[in-house]
Amino acid sequence: MKNNYVKHFFIRGVAFAGLGPIIAGFVYWMIDRNLPDFTLTGWQVFLAVVTTYFLAFVQAGSSVFEQIESWSPAKSALIHLGCIYAAYILTYLVNSWIPFKWEVILIFTAIFVLTFALIWIIVFFITKGTARKLNGKLNA
Repeated sequence: MKNNYVKHFFIRGVAFAGLGPIIAGFVYWMIDRNLPDFTLTGWQVFLAVVTTYFLAFVQAGSSVFEQIESWSPAKSALIHLGCIYAAYILTYLVNSWIPFKWEVILIFTAIFVLTFALIWIIVFFITKGTARKLNGKLNA
């Protein structure tokens, strides 16, 4: 059964990973339109494409964690958080999108964790409300 989750992680990751480089290209295009002196080396573009591909791959693939029924919702959320946090922080640091300074990393981490928690809280209440409505219809 575990191999099935690993398989789904990779299938989802590959299916959506192409969005990362597209987003990086869009961001660079928007920056280029607004900053006339903006330049990138070939290495910077290559690195951005590879790392945003990796980021999107991990982001999409890690959605499988919520389907592992033997895990509690808390365990699933924490492993999901850790997985995507690692991908984001590595991508941002490798591309120098944030400086490697502990105070900056701490601020990034706080914002990331708060955003992740807020999204999970919203999803939790939406799911709970939907389940309540469905149960009401089943019991009626």
